[in-house]
Amino acid sequence: MIQSKYAYLKKITQQLYNMKTTKVDKELEGTTPPSVFIGTYNYPKVFAGPLLSPSFEDSSIMDQPEQWLNTNTTQQEIINYRLSLVRGKQTIAIKDLENNYIEKLQEISMASKYIQSEAQFNKKPNGMTFSTETAPHGPSAILKKFDIDNVKWDHQLEKTYYDTDLKAADAVEILHKKDVPFSQIQKAFSVGTMGEKKNRKLVPTRWSITAVDTTIANKLLDNVKYYPTVDTYKVYEYTGLNNYYAILLIPTPWQYEWMEAFLDVKGKGTMIFTDYENNKPKKEYSRVGGCYYTAKMAILEQLEKDKKQAGCIVFREANENYIPLGVFNVRENIRHAMQSEAREFESMQQALDYIETKLQLTVADFRRAGDLLDDVIKHRQTTLDQFF
Repeated sequence: MIQSKYAYLKKITQQLYNMKTTKVDKELEGTTPPSVFIGTYNYPKVFAGPLLSPSFEDSSIMDQPEQWLNTNTTQQEIINYRLSLVRGKQTIAIKDLENNYIEKLQEISMASKYIQSEAQFNKKPNGMTFSTETAPHGPSAILKKFDIDNVKWDHQLEKTYYDTDLKAADAVEILHKKDVPFSQIQKAFSVGTMGEKKNRKLVPTRWSITAVDTTIANKLLDNVKYYPTVDTYKVYEYTGLNNYYAILLIPTPWQYEWMEAFLDVKGKGTMIFTDYENNKPKKEYSRVGGCYYTAKMAILEQLEKDKKQAGCIVFREANENYIPLGVFNVRENIRHAMQSEAREFESMQQALDYIETKLQLTVADFRRAGDLLDDVIKHRQTTLDQFF
């Protein structure tokens, strides 16, 4: 399924490459938001480097996805931010952390604010990148030279950097509990600033997002599975960035299904993709990609705050104007949904009837495509039949 989903979204993004991106010459003076990007190509030797803005003004907002929904930033404004960022890169072995270039990237990843920077490229940067997993960026080129001004580090990230006996998973958990923004944790994780000294390495940005989401979710689930279950059916919902989300909590131990429908986006037809787990985390990588893990993390984050446990079924509809911006889109929309006031229902059917009034498809469409929703409905019907 993951191949068919990526093939579908690839058709969408192919239509985006006629967008305007920032134009720069072989030399660039400006700032980094701060931001770094590690590619997957040719792993374990990868392209690693900064994302740079050709402006001396504060560029922080260009790489702060946690702020975009809070400030009602539009999809087009986000695209404009991201396509204004120029990607510099050099080929680096993932374990080669003891060099001046990687040390600069590590400093960037731990910075508390944007940084003045300058770069020289081998040739004029060109192109742009859109992805289902990572936020887009503008043109890229191989770096010939790269310098940054002095950097003030985030105190919490600095502490985990210097603790070379602390495991990476524990560092991620500590930083999350200290309310360090997810995007900062992920960037610092990707450039090898946390974990036991012998295990530190570069982690491609796409992989590091899922790794941090999964680490936080698993730590949260260790607690949540011992909390009492919710006592009613709850629906949380949110609409943002051309997506509608409905999160249905049911009074059962933890189980989870992610269901996403793309509604004839860019004229490519309507497709539904799903994946699920019962009361244990998945062992294999999800067939729907990183959105599965980021939604799970955001839901468990709120359940932990509420000291409650629940089964969870997520309905997502991306409308025809949707553009893939990376999994932050899912994470931040789900967070906003879970922080809103829930609608409560006495039965699952009442909850599903309500959700259907907000969907463009039907619940039956999602039920046919999924697994857990169908099983739960069948189980509830069987229980009722036995009762009567």
